[in-house]
Amino acid sequence: MNVTIYHNPDCGTSRNALAMIRNAGIEPDIIEYLKSPPDRATLKDLIERAGLTVRAALREKGTPYAELGLADASLSDDQLLDAMLAHPILINRPIVVTPLGVRLCRPSEVVLDILPAAHKAPIL
Repeated sequence: MNVTIYHNPDCGTSRNALAMIRNAGIEPDIIEYLKSPPDRATLKDLIERAGLTVRAALREKGTPYAELGLADASLSDDQLLDAMLAHPILINRPIVVTPLGVRLCRPSEVVLDILPAAHKAPIL
């Protein structure tokens, strides 16, 4: 099964989601998005496929969200995407892609929704 995780190894939720994927017997493609951020089209596609708004995909905690004035409700999706591309730390994480869907895995257990039943294993 082809699985991709947009991962931040410094994030506990991201590490937990990765552990759950591996516990299911799947070794995912790991994209450390802070080092290799997605391009605009990919980011927009991930957000749409996850059923999120651009604003819902923004991370506030531990980011320059406030300094950049991103709470301003008049900002367009394009302006928010621009900020996320300029500052990848603003991309909420982890985002996981499987053949069964795309999810922002917060909490990390959300990843179980997009793993096939045959791969769901008890957490060790």
